[in-house]
Amino acid sequence: MKTIAIALLLVAAATGTATAGKLPPFVTRPDTFTATLSNTTPLAFGMGVDEARRALGTSLIYVRGRPGNEIFLTFRDIGGSGLTLHRDRLYLQFRKGRLTGWKADWGENWMWR
Repeated sequence: MKTIAIALLLVAAATGTATAGKLPPFVTRPDTFTATLSNTTPLAFGMGVDEARRALGTSLIYVRGRPGNEIFLTFRDIGGSGLTLHRDRLYLQFRKGRLTGWKADWGENWMWR
């Protein structure tokens, strides 16, 4: 009887010390989902025209608008499949001299032909 009681005490002590420590977190590395998104344009809201031009590494073409509230166009060379090159259009909206939005345009609307 004494041996059973001692065995139970040893098992209880062993399980008690194993659960006393903190459990490791479920995620042990940073979230890689946001690092692999396709939207890797180096733009940020509030940039000036010159800052956006430097960030994209391309020239900006004036489309329309009054001074300070313009829309610019740039062409991004995002590579391709090896057979064709993709040069996508990117429209930038500035208000009061600051970047307030951008929109990519992939060219022809092939869906409704």
